[in-house]
Amino acid sequence: MEWSVHTETDRLTEWQREDGYVTIRKRERPDGRVSVRVDKLEQADGGRAYDHAVVDTDAAAAEIVSEWQQTYRK
Repeated sequence: MEWSVHTETDRLTEWQREDGYVTIRKRERPDGRVSVRVDKLEQADGGRAYDHAVVDTDAAAAEIVSEWQQTYRK
């Protein structure tokens, strides 16, 4: 399934999978680090999933987003 940007501001971007069951959010924290989380709804195939990471750079966060988009593409 494809991903599209659902919400975008100067400090936050959220992608949503086309079926609406999975979202990935990347947010700049006040301390300058970047928080990334994936949230898969319980009704989604494979059951509920949630993961979270905090990294030092936007580039590192972008790598995690890309990885999760591939992992949760189905």
